[in-house]
Amino acid sequence: MGYTIAEKILLAHTDKKSINPGEFIEAKIDLALGNDITAPLAIEQFKKAGFKKVFDKNKIVLVSDHFAPAKDLRSANLCKILADFAVEQRIKHYFEVGYMGIEHALLPEKGLVLPGDLIIGADSHTCTYGALGCFSTGVGSTDLARAFVDGKCWFKVPASIKFVYKGRLNMWVGGKDLILYTISKIGVDGALCRIMEFAGEVISKLGIDDRFTMCNMAVEAGAVTGIIEPDEITLGYVKQNQKSKIKNQKYKLKIKNLKSDKDTFYEKTFEWDISKLEPQVACPHLPSNVKPVSKLKNIKIDQVVIGSCTNGRISDLRVAAKIFKGRKVKSSLRLIVIPATQKIYLQAVEEGLAEIFVKAGGIFSTPTCGPCLGGHMGVLVEGEVCLATTNRNFIGRMGSSKSEVYLSNPAVAAASAIKGRITHPGYL
Repeated sequence: MGYTIAEKILLAHTDKKSINPGEFIEAKIDLALGNDITAPLAIEQFKKAGFKKVFDKNKIVLVSDHFAPAKDLRSANLCKILADFAVEQRIKHYFEVGYMGIEHALLPEKGLVLPGDLIIGADSHTCTYGALGCFSTGVGSTDLARAFVDGKCWFKVPASIKFVYKGRLNMWVGGKDLILYTISKIGVDGALCRIMEFAGEVISKLGIDDRFTMCNMAVEAGAVTGIIEPDEITLGYVKQNQKSKIKNQKYKLKIKNLKSDKDTFYEKTFEWDISKLEPQVACPHLPSNVKPVSKLKNIKIDQVVIGSCTNGRISDLRVAAKIFKGRKVKSSLRLIVIPATQKIYLQAVEEGLAEIFVKAGGIFSTPTCGPCLGGHMGVLVEGEVCLATTNRNFIGRMGSSKSEVYLSNPAVAAASAIKGRITHPGYL
């Protein structure tokens, strides 16, 4: 019996000759990530246990992005803990506000994530990096603390579920719609403790940003991670930041072999023809409560958020700006646009996208997770309704427990901001 791509990566990071789903293994990691909420806890445990030096200052990444720029004294203190630890341990990849971005967009952009890598992060959406053909998953702060010590982590080898998408995407439909549709079919626990492997002709033609979006939301179906076999699209993205390494022939061979074997075992396989799929919207209060946008009429909204680690990349902003150009946001509605990294911020400014958003009646913010987790920059009060390109819409996720959050792609979000209600972008 062969191995899935995920199993191959896990096996390559152990001293074992074989592994099986359900087996507990100890594996060496390539990267350990922490943010301003989770890393302070890991740092506290690291020091409390008496350790003085991290295993490798080049394999730890610290990013202040959730409550940064600091919204109050408590959040400022959390950011300072990261900054002090980075100086103390001489952490190479520490990103202060002016150099940072939302972690799951920042790390791939900086070339810190490569196909075949094994990455852990004390944040559930670390699964995003599976879009590049690596095994990446969220862990707790204590697991992160342990990784700081010896660069290892315990895993229970997950079984894999394969998702095959056939047909072709319609206009205004992308990765966000594919993953929302998928979660609606299997539920928020449909891939619990499993790997979601995305494949098929649709995936092979899907741009890298849409792939990031899909893998980012694998955890919303309960998955350990989402993963896509690396191909020429993957290599094209990686080459932008890792030119010297990609030229290495051994590395090219490694990428070529990063694919699931034909005789591998999948716990389940789902196949869907998505040729008739229209933009999808997740309704309160679960990412699985999904309806086609055409089925949602007269849903008045108070706020629209375009951004986050799910849909804050430059392609997302371009789509939204195309719709906003020459149009205005509905009066009394708040439009908040948040690019995922400083690089994307500058691209949006240089391409005139930021000007379009502001002239339309929105605000254009520095990178931050902010409103996604109800942290700041767009917290909802009782009775308010928000349409966001974020990844979760649980009760109270963005503020009051009596507020509501809908999830969509950037095109639907932009069109809805103009109309003041949830709208198909083709209806403008």
